[in-house]
Amino acid sequence: MTPSDVLRSHASASRSSDGAAQEPSGLFTFSQQVDSWVVRTAKPVSYEIRFVDDVLDPSSTDLVEAGSRGVTGTDAAPVRRFVVVDARVDLLHGDRIRAYFDHHKVEHRICVVPADESVKGFDTAARIIREIDDFGIARRHEPVVVIGGGVLMDIVGLVSSLYRRGTPFVRVPTTLIGLVDAGVGAKTGVNFNGHKNRLGTYFPADLTLLDRCFLNTLDRRHISNGLAEILKIALIKDGGLFQLLERHGGLLLEEKFQGLSSTGELAGAETLRRAIHGMLEELQPNLWEAQLERVVDYGHTFSPTVEMRALPELLHGEAVCVDMALTTVLAQHRGMVSETDRDRILATMRALGLPSWNDLLTGEILTDALQDTVRHRDGQQRLPLPVGIGGAAFVNDVTALELASAVEDLRALQNAGRTAERGTTR
Repeated sequence: MTPSDVLRSHASASRSSDGAAQEPSGLFTFSQQVDSWVVRTAKPVSYEIRFVDDVLDPSSTDLVEAGSRGVTGTDAAPVRRFVVVDARVDLLHGDRIRAYFDHHKVEHRICVVPADESVKGFDTAARIIREIDDFGIARRHEPVVVIGGGVLMDIVGLVSSLYRRGTPFVRVPTTLIGLVDAGVGAKTGVNFNGHKNRLGTYFPADLTLLDRCFLNTLDRRHISNGLAEILKIALIKDGGLFQLLERHGGLLLEEKFQGLSSTGELAGAETLRRAIHGMLEELQPNLWEAQLERVVDYGHTFSPTVEMRALPELLHGEAVCVDMALTTVLAQHRGMVSETDRDRILATMRALGLPSWNDLLTGEILTDALQDTVRHRDGQQRLPLPVGIGGAAFVNDVTALELASAVEDLRALQNAGRTAERGTTR
């Protein structure tokens, strides 16, 4: 038996998440002299997203047990946690966070970080890393805990992926956009060189604990901000979810998903579960983005550039909604969306308190945005457009002239909507 035969005998077949056969794992050589090697392996990925009620209640053990991988504290080696908290969250909930860990006799350090897009950079990540290093953690059973919105979770996710080449972390989203978007995927990142999330990794949290109670302290605008990502899922894959937003979006905005009425409770619970499940359905088979045609990229073609140019005017979800409004009109021009459905979509955006227009929708900025997206999507536009409400298709032939026409129509629709609103308030 040759050396190559021996090595091939150790290869084992594997299958992808959809059951399709993949090339076998193993160590392979390609000559008798053995001067070339190919290593092929696979790493299983498993992470959990779980709803909890009042995660900071002292009687709850979800957070203290999260990510410990079965290792519990002793008198000689107590449970320890490094906890990164958004500065605003600390003002609102800091006392409860500290009391929770004190109650469970957890040795902890709270690292308070101001977190918004303007400070979502590597300097902030480096500061957190220095504090983790100073505190010292066991890299496998003392997970980093992050309590905050999508910006902070992205930063801490990157930190965790880099620290000692991978340290588990646990997410507790405190914003709606964190619950339905940033808290369910595997991507981490920070802004760099004027570009959104230009540096990042794929590194899912071991566990994400979703607690709607935090939403009660959000202002109306940040509820709207999260509703934009829910609307995205509705428009490109779940017509039933769109109907929920169309019928009850205003109520969900007012009640902040707290279930203050029976209708609000039922609609809120179903809306969150459908949005999260729909997002995960798209992410799970393509977690590392091997396939660059992703319907969840809807609203994310032009918005990264618009959002960064507009800082601090637009929140992430608001920029996504402006992108969706533009591409809805673009799809309507192509006959993929009817005028009736276009108007329903724009009306729902208004009812959710979301913008459908921004003055940065200029030819130069949109051209720059599309060029950057093409580079990001490996040389093609791969631009998802809605098909009706609840479906999507990809196109690669959007032109500058077509964009300009859609911008002008969207501007006219925006002006008509403002005129109608003024008329109803007189």
